[in-house]
Amino acid sequence: MSRIGKKPVAIPEGVTASVEGQLVTAKGPKGELKYVVNDDVLVKMEDGAVKVDPRSQSKDSRSKWGLSRTMITNIMTGVKDGYEKRLEINGVGYRAAMQGNNVQLSLGFSHEVIYQVPEGVSVACPKPTEIIVSGIDKQKVGQVAAEIRDYRPPEPFKGKGVKYADETIFRKEGKKK
Repeated sequence: MSRIGKKPVAIPEGVTASVEGQLVTAKGPKGELKYVVNDDVLVKMEDGAVKVDPRSQSKDSRSKWGLSRTMITNIMTGVKDGYEKRLEINGVGYRAAMQGNNVQLSLGFSHEVIYQVPEGVSVACPKPTEIIVSGIDKQKVGQVAAEIRDYRPPEPFKGKGVKYADETIFRKEGKKK
């Protein structure tokens, strides 16, 4: 029995949601998102909330039950508040700057890294060592942040590289003589 799946998804204030078959649509102040629920899961509107139930007691439908409920919660939160990921850049000469709709990264390579920001996500660089990725789709925001971090992940000896703001780097001791 899914503990998450049992709870109905409350529709926040200022958000309108509709369920048509397997399609859940949420419209809010930040925009509109849609999610197509898997056929193993039954979705319906009940008492101003979205209720999710498995169609059968098979392992497959029970495993998709909690996932579907969480995805619906994510679209409700996204259209109301949006999502944000903060990245920090550590290292001498490492910096980031916006160049139109692209992010220009200086990460110790012989060339500048230019990252093209996809549609639906906005990136800001308030400081040369800080990047803020924001948008309404949680998956896209996380993917963009992960791709930027992937150019130069933090290393454990000096902590140089691109890291999430809430990430802790386990430091290693260097060689001893």
